[in-house]
Amino acid sequence: MGIFPGFLNPAQTAALRRDFATLPDWQLTPAGIGREHAHHNNERIRTDKTRWLDGTTPPQQDYLALMAGLQQSLNRELFMGLRDYECHYARYDEGDFYKKHLDAFRGRSNRRVTTVLYLNNDWQADQGGELLIYAEKGAQPSHRVMPEGGTLVCFLSERFPHEVLPARRQRLSIAGWFRIDDPVAPVLRL
Repeated sequence: MGIFPGFLNPAQTAALRRDFATLPDWQLTPAGIGREHAHHNNERIRTDKTRWLDGTTPPQQDYLALMAGLQQSLNRELFMGLRDYECHYARYDEGDFYKKHLDAFRGRSNRRVTTVLYLNNDWQADQGGELLIYAEKGAQPSHRVMPEGGTLVCFLSERFPHEVLPARRQRLSIAGWFRIDDPVAPVLRL
C-alpha cells in the first residue's frame, strides 16, 4: 500500500477538476455494487456518482499516460503482470459515502491494484470524506487519508478493505484499477 501526496502537481490536478466540472449531471450515474448480473444500486452501501474516463480530453489523456507509466513500473519492479487500467471520476456530494468493501472478489477478479487520486482543492479535516483503509483482517482502520488534491493512494484490490466516510462538501476523485487478463486468476499473495 502507498500514499503519495503531490503525485500530481496543482496544475495537473486543476486541469482534471475542470475536466470533471464540464460533465453535465445527466452524464454521471449513481454508482452500483456487484458485477455482471448481480450489479445493482444500493444506497445503504454507496451513494456516489461516477463517469468512466474515456481519454477524449487532454487532461484525461495526460492522466491515463501517467498511469500507463505507473503500470510499467509496477510490472518491472514487482512482476505483477498488469495488462489494463480502467478508471472513473467519482463525485461524492454532501452526505455521500461508501461503506466498507473490497474492490475485487477474492479469487475471482482481474482487478489487482486499486488507485484513488483526489482532485479537491483546500480540503479541511472537518469536511469528512476520508478514505479509511483496513488491514486484511483488521477491525480498526490502519490508515486514514484526507482527500487532498493531487494525492494518489494505491493498494492491492483483494487484500485491503476500505470505506469512504460521509463528505460534508463535494468530494472529487478518480478511482481506478490495474487489471490482469484472467478474471478467474488466483489471489496474488505478496
